[in-house]
Amino acid sequence: MRKLISLPLAILTLIAPITIQAQSVAPTPAKPYLVEWVYRVQYGHQDEWWSLFRKYQIAALDREQQLGYVTSYTVYGPGLHTSEDSRWDYRIVISYKDQPSSTHEGEVLHQLFPDQSTLHKEENRRWELTSNHYDLPIHIVDPHAE
Repeated sequence: MRKLISLPLAILTLIAPITIQAQSVAPTPAKPYLVEWVYRVQYGHQDEWWSLFRKYQIAALDREQQLGYVTSYTVYGPGLHTSEDSRWDYRIVISYKDQPSSTHEGEVLHQLFPDQSTLHKEENRRWELTSNHYDLPIHIVDPHAE
């Protein structure tokens, strides 16, 4: 009888530390995924471009933020003029909850704007007015890290 009690006790002694260790490891939270959109707009068309951008892209970003995909975004405009080769008109820095959260723009635009024909026509016009554009995943650099 003593051997029967000792065997389960020995197994429990071996398993308990593993169980306790597994319970104490907390999952690491997902890192935010940062993306910068940069646009250069043809001279003389900034107002039309901005109107279309606000109508579709800002609306989509706002909805993605409501759904929890986007944690924040900031739109920047230049403070001074630069040379044409380095000129930009709008920079939008978007903080997504994580990288997979950055893939929902299409479905959100479809939900917000069921008239896809008008959406495509007006977005195509916005792209006609865009003379340069790029999307750039970015990351924060800790200047004090080793």
